[in-house]
Amino acid sequence: MSATYEKLSSNQAKLSFTFSAEEFEAAVQKAYRKNVSRINIPGFRKGKAPRHVIEMHYGKSVFYEDALDEMFPQAYSDAVKENNLEPVDRPELDVEQMEGGKELKFSVTVYVKPDVTLGDYKNIEAKKEVAEVTDDDVKAEIERARERNARFIDITDRPAKLDDEVNIDYEGFDGDNQFEGGTAKGYNLVLGSGQFIPGFEEQLVGASVGDDVEVNVTFPEDYHEKSLAGKPVVFKVKINSIKEKELPALDEDFANDMSFDTLDEYKADVRAKLEKDADAKAENEFENAVIEKAVECCTVDIPEGMINSEIDDMLRDMEMRMAYQGLKMKDYLMYTGQTEEQLRGMYREQAENRVKGQLVLEAIKDAEGISATDEEVDAEIAKVAEERKKSLEDYKAQMSESSLSYFKNMTVMQKVVKFLKDNAK
Repeated sequence: MSATYEKLSSNQAKLSFTFSAEEFEAAVQKAYRKNVSRINIPGFRKGKAPRHVIEMHYGKSVFYEDALDEMFPQAYSDAVKENNLEPVDRPELDVEQMEGGKELKFSVTVYVKPDVTLGDYKNIEAKKEVAEVTDDDVKAEIERARERNARFIDITDRPAKLDDEVNIDYEGFDGDNQFEGGTAKGYNLVLGSGQFIPGFEEQLVGASVGDDVEVNVTFPEDYHEKSLAGKPVVFKVKINSIKEKELPALDEDFANDMSFDTLDEYKADVRAKLEKDADAKAENEFENAVIEKAVECCTVDIPEGMINSEIDDMLRDMEMRMAYQGLKMKDYLMYTGQTEEQLRGMYREQAENRVKGQLVLEAIKDAEGISATDEEVDAEIAKVAEERKKSLEDYKAQMSESSLSYFKNMTVMQKVVKFLKDNAK
């Protein structure tokens, strides 16, 4: 067997293969032995028909495709390794000659990891701007903490108002018909939270415990359930209880509950954390800007297969996140009125940018000879091991080769990004 390599473009290669007539004959004979047990020929026991008899019945080429299938995988794999190719899509096969007594000739074209033409990535201009933490920012963060620590107190001596939590039973009717999904018992709803369709929560303001209220609303035109979209409906609601939100007083006791001795210490800690977050946000934005500009100054022709593969990964991640929430992809598509193709289209630009960014960072890594030491990789693994409350040794012992490879690649990419930041103006 002989194989030749031809570079067709920055992202496509052609591999041509020639097998001698003897090699092809051996593969055809192997295909015969592999398939004969499944072939019935009149006058012969099943699986006992000679090859030439089978060929007389089904044609000389009856075993050619199976012979090719037998020869192709190893030949293709060896040629890919020999020429240091990184295929990113399925190869397209073209059979040029396949006849008995002659050489077998075929070729494949395949999209490969594309070449990247690097620009002036060492002189990127980017600005790091750290937002100032104001007294109002500190106050707002403390208010959020008070909200998280609020308690709800039963109210019986007044009607419901906005921000109250009401416990309700409700039934939804489209005319005289009760519609599916419009019924619940013991549902807790904070009035003014916007959980329900517009107008619903406001009509419960002023109701008292034990009241029965008819709520008249119209579903939005773009409501996910098409049979209800744009329709006026009536909800019959019973008020079971009313609770009022009570925020904790902003005093020394609250500071103690937040694990501080004094209120001033608590406020100082809130400010310090906000400043740390602001610096981290600024650093992240600066990093993203540097990477984005590095990508912008480079040129790369990305094969469609790489983009589709990235979209596949993104949708798998999305599906896993939804599964944790008890939602299936098909249900999500139904609720949002989308098709899978539309969803893929939404992710396309983001996927393309991700792929391009990865390719450019890898090209810069190669151009600069950036690598990571075992100690640097271990340092990254140790961070995760500490989160899992394990020693580095124990955590590494249970890691797969793919996980270790992930950490190695991540560490190198972090060094590439640091290189870009250090050289940015």
